[in-house]
Amino acid sequence: MSAFSRTGFNASAYSASRPNYPSKLFECIFNYHERSGSARWERAVDLGCGTGQATPHLHPFRQVIGIDPSEGMLQSARTYVASFNTGPCGKEERFKFLKGSAEDLHSTVEDGSVDLLIAAQSAHWFNWSKVWPETQRILRRGGTAAYWVYAEFRLPAYPSLTPLITSYHQGSDSRSSVGMYFQRPGRTILERMLIDVPDPAAVLGEKSELGDVQRMYFCGTDIPPPITLPPGHNPQPSLMRKQMSWRDLLGYFRTASALHTYHEKHPEDLDSEEDARFLADDIKADSKRQVSRVKADGEDISIRGGDIAIRFWKDLRHGVLESNPSAPVGADDKVQVDWPLALILTTRI
Repeated sequence: MSAFSRTGFNASAYSASRPNYPSKLFECIFNYHERSGSARWERAVDLGCGTGQATPHLHPFRQVIGIDPSEGMLQSARTYVASFNTGPCGKEERFKFLKGSAEDLHSTVEDGSVDLLIAAQSAHWFNWSKVWPETQRILRRGGTAAYWVYAEFRLPAYPSLTPLITSYHQGSDSRSSVGMYFQRPGRTILERMLIDVPDPAAVLGEKSELGDVQRMYFCGTDIPPPITLPPGHNPQPSLMRKQMSWRDLLGYFRTASALHTYHEKHPEDLDSEEDARFLADDIKADSKRQVSRVKADGEDISIRGGDIAIRFWKDLRHGVLESNPSAPVGADDKVQVDWPLALILTTRI
């Protein structure tokens, strides 16, 4: 997680290239919250809020607090949430953002004051021996905790490419994989869809006031390796999906913390000879846009070069053509992208 706190990390580019959370995910969480029978809608807290991608969805609550250890992320979150016409993000406003850690919220959140506690794409970093006690401390009775992550993307129209995607993100060959440059065990917990997160009772023992955990897996039939779902847990249809241009998909690759670390360790990779595959078509695509770089939220995303991200991007496009020679793989052509999602729910009883 330290990669997101580095001075050179661009939170705006990260936010612009990441997938959005679907409303159906929040409908699922809110319906679960209502079923407690004593649910209130006063305060929600977004732990590890990052750039605020999930925070605006908490608008049914009277007050929303976003908490993150990175000031850069918090500033992006304030700007992002303000764009939803929620009003200013300040001390006395409906949405506010505070610097803090999920493991110790004593300075930011008082006991028994939270009705919904969420963590979106940050739960894999948590120290659960500390987070479950804090969850219990700050939740009101009848309050809900909802923690989720999405694993690595899939191209559902081209399932034959899943091994290539997995190899790039989990492999050990630095010539073709950034797998060794993710922070672990956090990344492994994400890849395994939070299966390794203990239930509250395993941490709190007889003092647990958190109810039975409900685990849900929205991944369709393409269950990401290296996991096997626990007995009795059937996969739900995929929730997170997006039509992306190939150009934007490359932008998404460039937000990976592992890629930033990879290039710190292997700066020479950025000077690799340009990958000639699709080069003429890519140059033509840029000419049509009358620029050689595409701006996304203030950040230039180059589609030229030969570094490891470009090579992987072109490997995928080549693989699509092998599967379907007439498939559109131009830089500005669209492809459907899915992300398997795991959700943990519990209530303070």
